[in-house]
Amino acid sequence: MTSNRSRTFVLGEKKEMVESTYLALDGANAVSHAMRQINPDVVAAYPITPQTAVVQNFSQFVADGTVDTEFVPVESEHAAMSACIGASAAGARVMTATSANGLALMWEMLYIASGMRLPIVLTVVNRALSSPLNIHCDHSDSMGARDAGWLQLYAETGQEAYDNTIQALRIAEDSDLLLPVMSCQDGFITGHGVERVGILPDQTVQDFVGQYVANYSLLDVENPVTMGAWDFTDYYFEHKRQQSQAMNESMPIVEAVSAEYEKLSGRPQPIIDTFAMDDAEVAVIVLSSAAGTTRSVVRDLRNKGVKAGVVKPRLFRPFPAQRIVDAIKNCKAVAVLDRAISFGSPDGMGPLFLDVTSALYNAGACDVPVIDFIFGLGGRDMTPPMVESVYDQLMQIRDTGDRGDIVRYVGLRG
Repeated sequence: MTSNRSRTFVLGEKKEMVESTYLALDGANAVSHAMRQINPDVVAAYPITPQTAVVQNFSQFVADGTVDTEFVPVESEHAAMSACIGASAAGARVMTATSANGLALMWEMLYIASGMRLPIVLTVVNRALSSPLNIHCDHSDSMGARDAGWLQLYAETGQEAYDNTIQALRIAEDSDLLLPVMSCQDGFITGHGVERVGILPDQTVQDFVGQYVANYSLLDVENPVTMGAWDFTDYYFEHKRQQSQAMNESMPIVEAVSAEYEKLSGRPQPIIDTFAMDDAEVAVIVLSSAAGTTRSVVRDLRNKGVKAGVVKPRLFRPFPAQRIVDAIKNCKAVAVLDRAISFGSPDGMGPLFLDVTSALYNAGACDVPVIDFIFGLGGRDMTPPMVESVYDQLMQIRDTGDRGDIVRYVGLRG
């Protein structure tokens, strides 16, 4: 056992690749299995579509005695995150899940969790925020929380949702980080879509996440501490600076955990996934499930001689700026596909586009023409012909040098 300022991990010695058992699972159930294998101390949750299945499945594991987690059914998502914060401050390993309006109801507590440096893992099954009322997928919920001080991982498939959940715990609890992590997947598309998911052996997951022992606990009466204290003009600024620095320096931690998990599972865990980018002249940057459709279109375009590529960030917070720049800096036209709008930004740009163009500017690579395409709001399908239309517009920009409208829409009725 090794100790440090913030926490202790007791890790197993087994590091070689192990075989997964493949099951037909939807993405929500895949996350439930990851939680079962982790066996957290506390899960406090409130049901909301399309997240409900995550905690519903997990609650069955609790009822069956498969795990010894303390499951706390609460009256709201605000209460759920409040209970998670209290449990984490008491030294527990804590997880929960939510979607859309539920995440919005947690808003106050999201900042408290990150400000208190509590390593909570939150599964977000992405769903559009009301109003109008909509239960289907877009990224307005988690994108609205992108500045709340949580790391954010995005999954393309149920497999990635499972893998990201396990890695998220190790990342959050790292002694040099101690920040909460959101592990996101697309509501209904992957959350309810059944696919082939590789599940690692239970003991392998237990060895990977190790035993979490918080160095400070509200229940340690022999060594009392104060948490969430009044922090006025004297130290608040410094504490926020420390929090920002921890986030900014978290990339090596994410990389190390990803590399270890890749070796263990045999499944690649890149920070950004690139496809056909070595000589790409036109490229699309896109998060989550739409990356699969985009990749399929790129295969067809490559067969037609078009030098097209696709970039899928798995990590959005902290933003992998230099990796994005390196991937697209030689392209002649780039499209960013945003499943959310940053209201009030110039022309209603999307959050991913804003970060990509900021990264290019800061790297001195402003000569790459980048267009923002808003798509899929409220769960509207992103079909292969729609993706093809994006590449057609990119090729026109490549050939004419005229960027035209910076913000465009895909699949919007005229």
